Formats: sequence, structure tokens, C-alpha cells
Amino acid sequence: MLKKPKSRKPAARSHLSFRISEVSKMLSVSSSTLRQWENAGLTHPKRTKSGYRTYTREEVERLKSIQHLRFEKNLNVDAIRHFMNNERGSQNGVGRSSNGTSVVLIGNRLRKLRRDRSMTLSEAAKGTSLSVSFLSCLERGQAHASVAALQRLAVFYNTNVLSFFGGEQQAGKLVRPDRRIELSNEPGVHLELLAFGSTAMEPHLFRLAPGTSSGGSYHHEGEEFIFVIRGSCDVWLDEVEHYRLHAGDSLYFSSSQTHRWSNPYKQQAVLLWINTPPTF
Repeated sequence: MLKKPKSRKPAARSHLSFRISEVSKMLSVSSSTLRQWENAGLTHPKRTKSGYRTYTREEVERLKSIQHLRFEKNLNVDAIRHFMNNERGSQNGVGRSSNGTSVVLIGNRLRKLRRDRSMTLSEAAKGTSLSVSFLSCLERGQAHASVAALQRLAVFYNTNVLSFFGGEQQAGKLVRPDRRIELSNEPGVHLELLAFGSTAMEPHLFRLAPGTSSGGSYHHEGEEFIFVIRGSCDVWLDEVEHYRLHAGDSLYFSSSQTHRWSNPYKQQAVLLWINTPPTF
């Protein structure tokens, strides 16, 4: 009697990627919802040369976690971002102990700014397009603020991001690495101020870990210049223009265009980012 040939096990398919329509069917989530999560910095699909989104299996698993937090735990986008950032920070050994001081400092400053204006959390939330629960967590030092959230808060309170960190502008033409002021407290996102005093231009050094993002779009007055020193990052302008920037590339645009960025790549991105006039 002839033996049936043994069936081969299917080859591992972890290298496969999926289109947004396929992911939409897999998760029973609309394509527009997936795009909203991407715009909010929760997910980072790659793009084909023709501009189509593609999702790896790892990204699909991340989307399942986001779906669970959104629809089963009923968390809003800001709370989900906070949860995911804390989870990533713990995995990378970056936790509250490394930046807890700035979290509390920002919270105290935001609470004072709001109370000085006799404003409720609901009024502040409406003016910044951030949720009441997220602002409450920020003021209590229980959440990290994305770059987009810090920018919105700075515009709303008519101040700058530097003030949230208790930073007083120092004097001096020479700025050594150990004297730079850091203007971010989100795990994996490091923004260092490269010049002191009243300047017409405001240069920063951005260090963006893989999987990090601005946390949404923001806009303000002025103009901006980006030069990629190392790695790669993606930049969107008005949700219409999409630029993939690699080492050696530069980008110049009006700050009045809504802009957001992310690093969906495997390597840290290091950028020289200049604003004029100063907005941080």
C-alpha cells in the first residue's frame, strides 16, 4: 500500500505585509479608523513606492491591542497613546524613573496656567482638542505629552514649550552638549535646544527612536527646516504631502501647514530641526 506523501508545513509568513483593505477586514475596523489611528501616531504602516499603506504582522498585532483598548476598554486615543508609550518605555528600559521629574514639573506648570485663568479642565480640553481625562493625567504627572500635545498647549496658553519644563533661557553663544535643554519627556523622543537667548532661529537636535511619532498634527506661525543627519523619518504636511526623508535629505516648509512626523523604520533618526521664529 502506497503511503501518502507527508504534507509540508506551511512556511512562516511573518515577512508578509497586508494592504489596509485586508487589515480592515481582518479586524472588522473601517479603513478610515485605521487612518485616524495612524494620524494620531498610534500605528506606523509602511508605504509602497506608489504610496499604498502596508502592515506587517507585528503592526497588525499592535492594531489588535489598540482595538482592544479602544472598543473593549473604552479608552480614547490620548489614553491609548499614553498606555502604549509606557509599555514601550518599560520594554526599552525607559520608565518613569528616568523622566518622572519632568512629568511632574509639566503637570504642575499646566495646572497653574489653567487655574490662573480660572479655567476648567473641560474648557482647556475644548481649546486644545485634547481629552479631559488626558489633561487630568498630565496635570497629575501621570502621563507623557507628545510633541503635538505640547505644541497645542503652548499655543492655547500663549507660552512656549520651554516654559513647561521650567527652563529659563540661558545666555551665551556657545552651547556644549552637557548644557543643552531637553524639551520632551516622551519615551524615545529626545529634543535638545541648540541655542540660547533671544534668537530669530530656534535650532533643535531631534533623536527619534523606531516607532515614535509626533502624536498627531500641529501648526503655528513661521517656517521650518529639517536636515536628516542619520536614519530616516516620514513627514506629512496638511495630510496631503508625504515625504520620506533619509540621511542627507532636507525639507523646508511653512509652519502654518499642519504637520506631523514619525519614525516607522528600524533605526534611530537624528535630525537637525530649525524653527523661525522660535516656537519651543
